[in-house]
Amino acid sequence: MPRDPDALIDIIVDQQEEIERLLAMIATLTRAVYGPRSERFTEAELQQMDLGLGDLSGIPVEPQAKPEAKPLHDRRPRRPARRNIGSLPIHLPREDIVLEPDATECPCCRGALHKIGEDLSEMLDHVPAVLRVKRFHRPRYGCRVCESVVAQAPAPERPVANGLPTTALLAHVAVSKFAWHIPLHRQTKMLASSGITIDRSTLVHWIERAAWWLRPLHALLAETVLSSPKVFCDDTPLPVLDRSRTRTRIGRLWCYAVDDRPWQGSTPPAVVYLFAEDRRGQHVSKHLDCFTGVLQVDAYAGYDALTRPGRKAGPITLAYCLAHARRRFFDLHKGGNQPVATEAVRRIADIYEIEAGIRGKEPEMRKAVRQRETKPLMAELKSWLMARLEEISVKSKLAESIRYTLGHWDGLTLFLDDGRVEVDSNTVERQIRAIALGRRNALFAGSAAGGERWAILSSLINCAKLHDIDPQAYLADVLERIVTGATKVNALAELLPWNWKAARQTATAPA
Repeated sequence: MPRDPDALIDIIVDQQEEIERLLAMIATLTRAVYGPRSERFTEAELQQMDLGLGDLSGIPVEPQAKPEAKPLHDRRPRRPARRNIGSLPIHLPREDIVLEPDATECPCCRGALHKIGEDLSEMLDHVPAVLRVKRFHRPRYGCRVCESVVAQAPAPERPVANGLPTTALLAHVAVSKFAWHIPLHRQTKMLASSGITIDRSTLVHWIERAAWWLRPLHALLAETVLSSPKVFCDDTPLPVLDRSRTRTRIGRLWCYAVDDRPWQGSTPPAVVYLFAEDRRGQHVSKHLDCFTGVLQVDAYAGYDALTRPGRKAGPITLAYCLAHARRRFFDLHKGGNQPVATEAVRRIADIYEIEAGIRGKEPEMRKAVRQRETKPLMAELKSWLMARLEEISVKSKLAESIRYTLGHWDGLTLFLDDGRVEVDSNTVERQIRAIALGRRNALFAGSAAGGERWAILSSLINCAKLHDIDPQAYLADVLERIVTGATKVNALAELLPWNWKAARQTATAPA
């Protein structure tokens, strides 16, 4: 142990910084496991921030060059919730039930009562799904004269060779698992309650066949999404059962999404998932082999190879996610007395306030507003972060968050010069949430082939949900057309969700 007082002070300071860093990590992990997922502030926190962000007396803060910022809670009113209060959708079938009084004669004069009006009220009813058996009769016709000619209609194509399910039942099993996250072992119990005893392995085979029929359509969907000039990308873990090790290994589902609605683009929103056995960057490089344009991502290092000039299709421009940077400061703010982190969250909130006002506008207008209002805020944020970095310990979690933000600054500010680029990659994160829900219930995929089937069916189902299409009706119709050959391979584009919906609306439109 050194006896030099200065050396002892340095050791104590280092240990104190290490303790603070570990406490911040514990607080972050505790909130991740037990705390709420929402990153919204409570009313009490808003009031504290408005009163001065807690104890900032020891933290020098540069004067603001802009006018007084709007409080965090002073934002546009939220859209009213779309609930069926007081009226139910017109398209639902109605069953009219007339409730007559016990007597229709006047109790005073015994005369007959006549109708003077009525009261009408509605209740939402549920009719359970009906399992039925389709019986195909194929009469044979012969000639009495020749006695050698027999005419008979061909047997219908079955989606599962020599199997029981129709395309509608196949779609129901797939949609129940990948849209409503009901594992197959629960579906077997639901079928058993109707007197149908089917083993779970049989349902697994049905899912396999459904994915086999839909594989070409999934490939076309992936090609369509990756041909867009601006794509969102992220990945999520998918545990895969490894029978050689009697435990799971972590595969990945790479998610690619397109949504041009925030800048009035003409490309229909879409999402596609591609399975990979690990998270190595070679998988995303293979997926994006022919892609050129802007890729909106997080800061995963595997994307760096896409920006190299020697790439065959040309370098890809990476736009980083401001929400990921904000999340780091938000976790520190929630973890304890971190006024610098709280101030960083507040400054980023001002940027999101501007974005909320230009969402859905044309790209030129979005760029002009960002250059006029957002660019100065981002420049001030950078200068402020650099100044704070010089005042705090380089080992602290706060310094790590600041270095993360400054280290990805070019990608974080790309949206300032392109009105098509979003400020974050929340578009793709919303599509990953559906995978996380299914993973929580099903726990793992049975094999790598099961992971690929998961990707195929989730892509088409979640893409249909993006367009407000009933996934059951969509998948059943698509399977029926593919299995029966009504839609040929060279016309699969007709079955992409947005084209399928447009054709349906045209067919049902009044003449």
